[in-house]
Amino acid sequence: MSVAKLSTRDRKSSRFSRGLRMALLGTFVLTAAGTLAGCGSNEDIAYEERPVEQIYNTAMDYMQEQNYYRAAKEFDEVERQHPYSEWARRATLMSAYANYMTNNYDDAILGTQRFIQLHPGNKDVPYALYLTGLCYYERISDVGRDQKMTENALNTFSELVRRYPKSEYARDARLKIDLTRDHLAGKEMEIGRWYLNKHDYIAAINRFRTVILRYQTTTHTPEALERLTEAYLALGIQPEAQTAAAILGYNYPGSEWYEDAYNLLAGKGLKPEKHEGSWISEAWGSVF
Repeated sequence: MSVAKLSTRDRKSSRFSRGLRMALLGTFVLTAAGTLAGCGSNEDIAYEERPVEQIYNTAMDYMQEQNYYRAAKEFDEVERQHPYSEWARRATLMSAYANYMTNNYDDAILGTQRFIQLHPGNKDVPYALYLTGLCYYERISDVGRDQKMTENALNTFSELVRRYPKSEYARDARLKIDLTRDHLAGKEMEIGRWYLNKHDYIAAINRFRTVILRYQTTTHTPEALERLTEAYLALGIQPEAQTAAAILGYNYPGSEWYEDAYNLLAGKGLKPEKHEGSWISEAWGSVF
């Protein structure tokens, strides 16, 4: 199962006003209005000493024009020329947001992490964590590829929910936690099925076991239990096979996976039955 990712420019643009509002805006434009500088190309900015209000307002003008590349460069210039100003702190996060909007995720993460390290008690740390999580989340690949980005997204969103459970970003973070967990479970299932097809039953069981122990609430659990039934039967370990099928039937009685597991057991003259001491039964606790 692939995670639904928010990678299109339109979806990002729809978060523009919300992101800025949540991330600092309010009174971001300084009272001394700056004039728009530069031609909007992707060239680096030549150093030219300017007042902080001029640089910052130029960056904000670029943001309003959705010229995020130039905006990020100008926000970086605020930090470079006026590192100890109040606006440098705000520019750090704004630059990260602008980089995110151009899919420059690595630079965006560097910005959010720098913001969190320098200002750990700031009210915008939850937003910085959320933006960091999005930078990982939008690079999640299909289950056939490496899942490092999925793990990073899960860890970041989990940290956000743990540290700031009542923040305005926590609800969406929880949703994305569920999606990333389901994706990681899907990766384990893919590998497990590959081992099962190769008749490497021990390796397959280890993968399905991970799904049961770590991702029990995901959509892959019914199949994992059926695959455990299949693998244990192939190894002649009937008690574990019966227990897997019994738990599958108890929790997902109408699923096709239970029907398959039941038929596998019936073909051996067995039926679903819980056995004491089974790790599968212990993983479910007092489910019976």
